[in-house]
Amino acid sequence: MRYLLWVVSTALLAVLAPLVRAETGFANLERGPHSVGFRLVQQYDYSRSYRETTDAVTGQPFTGERARPLQTLIWYPAASSAGKRLPYADYIRTEATDDNYGRSKSEVDAYVAGRLKSAGADIGEAQARARFAQPMWAVRDAAPLAGKYPVVIYAPGGGSPAHEAADVGEYLASHGYVVIVSRNLGARTRQMVFDREGAEAQARDIGFLISYAHTLPFADTAHIATAGWSWGGMTGLFAAAADNRISAVISLDGTREPELTKTLPVSRLTVPWLYVSRKLATISDLNQRGVETSFSLLNAARHTQLYQVVMQPMVHVDFSPAALRFMPPSHFGDYTREEVEQAYYWTARYMLAFVDAYLKNDAAGLAFVQRSPTQNGAPRHMALYEPRTADTRPVATQAGFAAELFKRGFDQVVPIYTQLHDGDKSFVLSETDLNGWGYELLRSNKEAAGVEIFKLGVALYPKDSNLHDSLAEGYEALGNKPAAIASYQKSLELDPKNGHAADRLKILK
Repeated sequence: MRYLLWVVSTALLAVLAPLVRAETGFANLERGPHSVGFRLVQQYDYSRSYRETTDAVTGQPFTGERARPLQTLIWYPAASSAGKRLPYADYIRTEATDDNYGRSKSEVDAYVAGRLKSAGADIGEAQARARFAQPMWAVRDAAPLAGKYPVVIYAPGGGSPAHEAADVGEYLASHGYVVIVSRNLGARTRQMVFDREGAEAQARDIGFLISYAHTLPFADTAHIATAGWSWGGMTGLFAAAADNRISAVISLDGTREPELTKTLPVSRLTVPWLYVSRKLATISDLNQRGVETSFSLLNAARHTQLYQVVMQPMVHVDFSPAALRFMPPSHFGDYTREEVEQAYYWTARYMLAFVDAYLKNDAAGLAFVQRSPTQNGAPRHMALYEPRTADTRPVATQAGFAAELFKRGFDQVVPIYTQLHDGDKSFVLSETDLNGWGYELLRSNKEAAGVEIFKLGVALYPKDSNLHDSLAEGYEALGNKPAAIASYQKSLELDPKNGHAADRLKILK
């Protein structure tokens, strides 16, 4: 009888299991198999200054710590869910100290009270209080789950707090990721200045957080992605162009800064890129808002495997749950709040599948991002899907050039260089670049390859005496005495004061 009851109950559970919904959070995001831990770390990047000796806002002399404050929020898979879960208000509390760690509890309480009052004016006091009190998934300082997990560095939008990433941070952590974020700070003040210096400041913040990730025993720093909204979605690309340890990039309606994105070395953008953007705008609308349409980084970065998803119900600010939570009814024009949150849900689903594909090498994740939202079960007409395959031709960088030479042979150095330069006029190797490269090859006992690099040098810069001298040394290393003599003579002809060439000719002759 007991066995029969066990069989019946097991069968019943199997039938009911698909009907049991996973725990959900904002926008009905489904918690993954892991509990979530949260840490708040108040630290400085001592390699950079932030405060001026005279405060840039008040004009008063500043006597405190002037290093760059990077208050860091970390979500990670936890060993268990035991402990008190954070209310959403605790994330808002972190905003009060994001660049001033010395604020008292009463000052922080007053800050949160002000934020609550502002939210109440937008959505009603009762609704605002309920959202501030909403239990989140994370438990502060929970013990990490054993193992190492891929890292996602999140960069908030311009002037946005770190807790902008709270919902997606918890979501990704519950699915086996470490998510690290700090506030979007300006180069010298709390507010971002939208210029090159501001972009580079946040890109360096991303680099600092990557370095910090190496101190976390549960972080798998061999697998790193950046993600970000708006300005942060753009600066993640600046970081990826500078740091090839970043394996993938997610931009949430970012990169609409053509004057800045034009300066990106697109030949260094070779990692997969998920770009989720707001609803489409007409050319006339873009022109009225002064948005330049003659350049698009999406088109220029041809070496990236691009997945572009356009979320029709969403406007720019909707990609920040910290803002979307408290939007008044008047914000939702052609679409309802439910439809916009549903679009955010699918945005997060694509983010998870994308990092699964490129940080965990997960076939199901790759299949997901290769399908359209409708094919994945999203409502029809909610989103547009525009993938683009990466251009697999050689990348116009020295590393890409070297890789192609390794594959096709260094004796093809001139045609390969010509091909790369014709495809990207910004790809130029100077006399110094080529001279140093050739000697590196000689020192590595790759004399024949070194000679080919020097030959490219004299082909590009025929009047450079030093390159002819270096080519002669390469020929000497190969034991080609006649060619060495000819190159030394050419060097001496171009620069009669070249004592090294004169001395070597005496010896060789």
